[in-house]
This record gives sequence, structure tokens and C-alpha cells, in this order.
Amino acid sequence: MLDSGAKIVAGVDEVGRGPLAGPVVAAAVIIDGSKWRDSKSLTPKMREKLFCEILARAKAVSIYAVPPGLIDIMNIRNASFLAMRNAVEGLDIAPEVVFVDGPWEIPGLKVAQRPVVGGDRKIPVIAAASIVAKVARDMLMGALGEIFRGYGFDHNMGYPTKFHYQALNALGPCLVHRQSFRIR
Repeated sequence: MLDSGAKIVAGVDEVGRGPLAGPVVAAAVIIDGSKWRDSKSLTPKMREKLFCEILARAKAVSIYAVPPGLIDIMNIRNASFLAMRNAVEGLDIAPEVVFVDGPWEIPGLKVAQRPVVGGDRKIPVIAAASIVAKVARDMLMGALGEIFRGYGFDHNMGYPTKFHYQALNALGPCLVHRQSFRIR
């Protein structure tokens, strides 16, 4: 990990910027250890196993989701910042520094920040947050797939796949589709 000199370090990451449906979800995690890897490099089963391990071992975890309607109002970038800020502020332990995945600091966050491009591959505490955010969003999309049948949310997680576009053409958008995103 990059040496921040801080004793209480959090990582924060978000998932769900690109889908046509569902929320953007952020997780903030305070955890020791260096074995965490970027969620995109793991299979779903590996992510789920590590998700449980992170929840069991973490000193603090916070998850925050911004729903599609709010994404439509504020845009995906601002919604991502809102999700990350609220995830960090929701931690039971106040971090001294937050490592943020990406090139930008989170606006309005009153904690020292260290943005790291590709941080989910470089900083274990960000990778842990990445795993938690990804699994939490996948679980939510699986549940939404049970409610809004026919879109394949349990497989495509709301991302713009061929099947998802075919379902949109046949069924039209449902309540969890982002109206501000281009849905062809």
C-alpha cells in the first residue's frame, strides 16, 4: 500500500457506472491485509467468497447505492461521487485517509483523500472495496431480476448486452432503467 502515514486507512470504489439499469453502488472498507485483488480479475464465486471474508475481517464496511431516478437527475458522475461520499461517511470508524479509485477526489468529503488511477489493481484496501461493491450490486441486480423478469438482470447486471437490448425492444424500459442513458 502507498505509505500515507495514517493508522486508519479506508478504500472506496464504485461499480455500475455503465449499465442501462440499476443503481450505482459504492463501498468503503477499512481492513488490514494485502491479499485483496481487483474484483474484475476474479470469478463470481471467488468474489463471493472474498466478500464474506472481507465482511468478517473488516474493521468497518459501508455500502451506499444511488438509484436510477437520482442518476437521471444528477448524472452518473455526480451520482458516483455521492455514492462514494456517503459510503465513506457511513463507516462506523472515521478514517484518517481515504484511498479513492480513480483520478479525482470526492467533492465534499471532509477526510484526507488520495485518488489512485487503477487503484483497484494497486491498493489492496481499494480492491477490498471493489469486491464488496461488485458483489453487493450483483446481489441487488439478481433480486431486481426476480421482480422485473425478462431483462436478464441476473446475468447482465443491467449492462448493455445484446439480450438486454432485445428485451428492451420487446418489453420497453422498466422502473429501474436509467431514462437518461441511451436505450436503443
